[in-house]
Amino acid sequence: MSDHERLIIPPRPPMPQATTSEPARAWRRDPRAWLIVYVAVLAAIILWPVPVDSGAQGLLRTISRFLPFLTYGRIEFTANIALFVPLGFLLTCLIARERWLILPIAVVTTVAAEWMQAVFLPARTPSALDVAANLAGACIGMLVAVAREHRSR
Repeated sequence: MSDHERLIIPPRPPMPQATTSEPARAWRRDPRAWLIVYVAVLAAIILWPVPVDSGAQGLLRTISRFLPFLTYGRIEFTANIALFVPLGFLLTCLIARERWLILPIAVVTTVAAEWMQAVFLPARTPSALDVAANLAGACIGMLVAVAREHRSR
């Protein structure tokens, strides 16, 4: 037998699969984790010293020029709705038994946000219309979460 025939090379072991660890996967599905991220983003938006859309005035004028029904007020109102949809959704996912608390939490959150803007941020304009839009967004988030629950059953 030659030296070459005696050399036995074992088969190559399979390459490990790139998988996400279980804790990371669980974190992504945990509404509490998303709520923490959402609250941090919401706080940054609420406490931004100047209007958040101040750099987008040109874009907003262009949109209104091409789509006249999309006025600045309507765009802002819609943005305020969208801003609070995650709050209603996440709280509905988290508070199963005491869902009656979700709207009071949303009311306190939005009134506190407008109050902070009025007291601490002179460049921002607090508005009762913003409160109404934010509450509408929280309600939409609640409805989406409930519809998702019913669909998954």
